[in-house]
Amino acid sequence: MIFKEQYAEIHEIARTIFANPELGYKEYKTKQSVIDFLKKVNPQIKLEEFSKTGLKTTLSNDKPFTIAFIAELDAVYAPSHQWSDKSTGAAHNCGHYTQVAIALALYNYFIQTGSHQNYDFNLSFIFVPAEEYLDLAYRDELLHKEEISYYGGKPEAMKLGVFDDIDVGICVHAMGGEFPERTIEVNCDLAGFLYKKYTFHGKATHAGFDPFSAKNAYSMSTLFNVALGLARQQLKDSEMVRINPIVMESDMSTNVVPNQITVGSDLRTQSVEYMKEAASKMDDAAKGSAMALQGEVTIKTQMGYLPFKQDRYLTEFVVDAFEKNQEITAIRKDTPISAAGDIGDLSYMFPCIQIGYSGFTGTIHGDDFIDIDPEYIFEIFPRFLAQVFEVMNGKIDQEKLYKRSYKDYENLIQSINE
Repeated sequence: MIFKEQYAEIHEIARTIFANPELGYKEYKTKQSVIDFLKKVNPQIKLEEFSKTGLKTTLSNDKPFTIAFIAELDAVYAPSHQWSDKSTGAAHNCGHYTQVAIALALYNYFIQTGSHQNYDFNLSFIFVPAEEYLDLAYRDELLHKEEISYYGGKPEAMKLGVFDDIDVGICVHAMGGEFPERTIEVNCDLAGFLYKKYTFHGKATHAGFDPFSAKNAYSMSTLFNVALGLARQQLKDSEMVRINPIVMESDMSTNVVPNQITVGSDLRTQSVEYMKEAASKMDDAAKGSAMALQGEVTIKTQMGYLPFKQDRYLTEFVVDAFEKNQEITAIRKDTPISAAGDIGDLSYMFPCIQIGYSGFTGTIHGDDFIDIDPEYIFEIFPRFLAQVFEVMNGKIDQEKLYKRSYKDYENLIQSINE
């Protein structure tokens, strides 16, 4: 009954957040909405603040291990979205506003029932900023001021120790597109990605009078694009590799042979090992293209997010809860995609799952994305999640969990950037 009783209020909070989208590390209105609700339902709450807008609270700390329910606060930069903030370009067309509302629905349920007190694990609720990898100029400023160390909110929180006492992470995420039935999704693995910047260096001359002594940097970049295109057949299908080169900077004009051009590209793979292999192939293609036309190339690598392999052991509890549930009729399993998220970084430290939920229309990150089944999203799905916690109680074998330190994570990222 609690989920039905709180539905109207939770739905209204979601609508408020949706109408006030904010980009990463700027989610101040969203943060305040979360604080106001949490303090209303639990005046004695202890809140830990981090990374400008992040929040953490724990319901108990006397159990042998802790599960965190994690929600993302930020919006996407999508100025053409019909419900975007016209002054900032932010829009909630990734569904994060529903994550926040779902987390609040769960928190109130546990406060009202006290059922978590009977669990053999502690429960934390963590609201994380800046999951979307964008607005990089602003984040570069924060990095320069040493206010953050990572573009992504979860790696930043990892560095700050926010997750040091967490043993299991549970996230949820909107599923794009319409579904004929109310649906959940499990084991949807995500790609990892990094950024590459290739700056080709040539020699400028007058394009009409003396092109003979020039070294055309633009031609080097064109050859590089051709090489990447021809190399795609040699990339493993199972890794779902994505390479998307674009021209980022140049000094070109029509009467001067260009002597410098920068090509940037992301590289997405399903594993860290293959990410390194594919990155090496890209680097060789760039070096060979420069050499073929007597030029040079400098290469910079910037890590994005790690691949996310959902924990299959923890997923078993979700499937068990689904099989006992009478309200949700469909489940999707093992549908990897080439999208990425910083949940991949977090899952390197300890096992994580991300449960998908339907109830939307339009393309995720598209101009037409919005929820169309609020009853499912804000009432039925949170009730299902409470059932998942009930199924987990007393059954999680800690021997099947793993734990790595932030230092281990830092070493891995360094090895990829080298």
